[in-house]
Amino acid sequence: MMGRPVRRWIALALALSAVLLAAPGWAHAQGLPALTSTPVAGGGTQYSLSLQTLLFMTVLVFLPAMLLMMTAFTRIVIVLSLLKQALGTTTVPPSQVIVGLALFLTLFVMSPVFSRIDDVAVKPLMDNTISLTQAMQAGARPLRRFMMAQTRKDDLALFVRLSGHKPLASPQDTPLSLLIPAFVTSELKTAFQIGFIVFIPFLIIDMVVAAVLMSMGMMMLSPVTVSFPLKLMLFVLVNGWDLVIGSLVQSFVR
Repeated sequence: MMGRPVRRWIALALALSAVLLAAPGWAHAQGLPALTSTPVAGGGTQYSLSLQTLLFMTVLVFLPAMLLMMTAFTRIVIVLSLLKQALGTTTVPPSQVIVGLALFLTLFVMSPVFSRIDDVAVKPLMDNTISLTQAMQAGARPLRRFMMAQTRKDDLALFVRLSGHKPLASPQDTPLSLLIPAFVTSELKTAFQIGFIVFIPFLIIDMVVAAVLMSMGMMMLSPVTVSFPLKLMLFVLVNGWDLVIGSLVQSFVR
């Protein structure tokens, strides 16, 4: 049986939940200044500071998921991680550097999309010329076009079939609930394809070094010890970082 303090905390939590669920309606009925919205000229809406703070905090909660699932970040960070494994380095470059580089490359790739969102959604909302709902709908269109351009048709058809959704008349009719998982699946496929291509030259070096050491009877010497500096030298001589990053950025051009 639960002790009295536990039951008191549960009762308090239930009471607070009931108050929070009833608060919006009560605030609307009483005209609470903290949770109010006022129409302004031009079709916009002016929200109170408390409501703006609440909306801002809500956006911050979903921002990591949006960054991971709706941008170029997934493909970039996977390819860079596979490159690190192909080189055979365990701690160089550090994971923080890989994630940071992937983040800034994502901002570089997505800058035209973000600029478009700023033009059609953020600036009009700040100028109170459109409502919040209209801004969200307008801001989703550039992201939808980007994801649709990177999504394979078979992946999109898979999620349409799994959801039991009726056949889509056009790509523009694709709901985000189907487009986002299809886009992430396509990004995973593309990232692993690029990673496989990156792995091939380093795998060849490992095989050649292992064969040479075995033919020389040096079986006690680890092939990794010899192949690692050779892979680093090859990567530096061919200017590998420019090749990988350039190929990654160009892979998003459709």
